[in-house]
Amino acid sequence: MDTQTIDKSINYVAKDFASEMEVKWCPGCGDYSILKQVQTVFPDLGVAKENFVFISGIGCSSRFSYYMDTYGMHSIHGRAGAIASGVKAANPDLSVWVVSGDGDSLSIGGNHFIHLMRKNFDINYLLFNNQIYSLTKGQYSPTSEKGKVTKTSPYGSIEEPFNPSELALGAKASFVARTLDRDPKHMQAILKRAHAHKGTSFVEVYQNCPVFNDAAFFAYSDKETKKEEAILLEHGMPLMFGNNNEKGIMLDGLKPFIVDLNTSGVSANDLWIHDEKDKTKANLISRFFDTMFNDTHFPRPFGVIYSEDRPIYEEGMAEQIQHIKNKKGKLSLNKILSGDKTWEILN
Repeated sequence: MDTQTIDKSINYVAKDFASEMEVKWCPGCGDYSILKQVQTVFPDLGVAKENFVFISGIGCSSRFSYYMDTYGMHSIHGRAGAIASGVKAANPDLSVWVVSGDGDSLSIGGNHFIHLMRKNFDINYLLFNNQIYSLTKGQYSPTSEKGKVTKTSPYGSIEEPFNPSELALGAKASFVARTLDRDPKHMQAILKRAHAHKGTSFVEVYQNCPVFNDAAFFAYSDKETKKEEAILLEHGMPLMFGNNNEKGIMLDGLKPFIVDLNTSGVSANDLWIHDEKDKTKANLISRFFDTMFNDTHFPRPFGVIYSEDRPIYEEGMAEQIQHIKNKKGKLSLNKILSGDKTWEILN
């Protein structure tokens, strides 16, 4: 069955996807919201419960697979993507979801992460980013901001952090999006888009850790600041933000800059129009990361940054196998491994 096809005869409610295990995260953890939104949207996806699989790595986020009443596996550190690839290759009909954290995915799991992106299995990859190692009690992670003071960087981190969306695009991801735990409706919409995408859908979720990195992303969700600090991406719509949508983003060649629509004489029609299919502009959007361009502070983008239609790995693998069978017949494993040329070693 094609997991993108909605079976309207399937009738679930959110609690059908909640396991009997007690959910154990710290009070106030953003993981509660992510779990809630996943369980809320799954009844609308039209996929039978037995066709969902959750593969998680190691970290607070990776307890997720215990709390979903689906098939799943709490795997090993950094290898969730590799294991999920094997699951999808063995049974392409399954709807496979990876749950991982910024440390699990981008530190020990970094190599597996980039290769999963380029191979483009039809897998949904949720990266919970709280910019800290939470399970091991507050060390800085690959996404922690430069200068971050933690137990392992008592005088401040001197490293440049990874920008996950920029990294995913560089690794040839076919779908890149960002959402956050404190905007349930937005997250639900992004989860549905990710599921509908045929290929590896990478979704970065800003997730609050109230114990070791509290309020790291509150500027993007608090009503006092979010309209100035966050920009919602909509395909075919101009890039606008501000308390009254009075600010917009334009391009001077490939350099973005901010204009005030009230004073510049520029209209919304003159602004940068978001195009999910434009890889060049997606790379620029992914770099709206504090002061990347001309020391200008840009709002943080949320929504679908990039979406590309391209062949998926498991279909290409199946086509190759069938082509070889048609051409050479069914071969033994030894024959496949030995190839067309063999050598005899003489003593």
